[in-house]
Amino acid sequence: MPLAVQTRSGGVFAIDWDAWSPVDTAVLTFIRQEGRLLLILKKRGLGKGKINAPGGRIEPGETAEQAAVRETREEVGLTPLGLRSAGRLEFAFVDGYSLRCHVFTASGFEGELTETDEADPFWCPEPEIPYDRMWADDRLWLPRMLEGRPFDARFVFEDDAMLWHQMCL
Repeated sequence: MPLAVQTRSGGVFAIDWDAWSPVDTAVLTFIRQEGRLLLILKKRGLGKGKINAPGGRIEPGETAEQAAVRETREEVGLTPLGLRSAGRLEFAFVDGYSLRCHVFTASGFEGELTETDEADPFWCPEPEIPYDRMWADDRLWLPRMLEGRPFDARFVFEDDAMLWHQMCL
């Protein structure tokens, strides 16, 4: 049965999650080190201007794990070590875009932290995560990730406003 969500303009967005298929599949990689989390200020693309973790789309023929390593290297110059799958996120946007995201944590890294044209990286103490500068959904699942608890969640967004969510625990 399709889900109907009211948009900010008063219209209705309908989605059948049983038949849903994402336009893109992507990864996010959170490197954790000594009570700190590696975050980035995103400089371009989806989420420009928001705080997030290194990540991006999975390329054809690439596994999610390979994409997590490649994207982290490309965006911040680090190779994540001790990768672990943390959870899955699914996003449907009112404008028709959709995305499935595999979230990973890493317990270490190699390389030198570098700012790139995609990301301005910084270490953030875990108790000071700037949720108010992140996507609205992050405050729902990120604490579970930090506790080592798996998550599977779905979200409907209109631009950067979250209209609906479901945590499938």
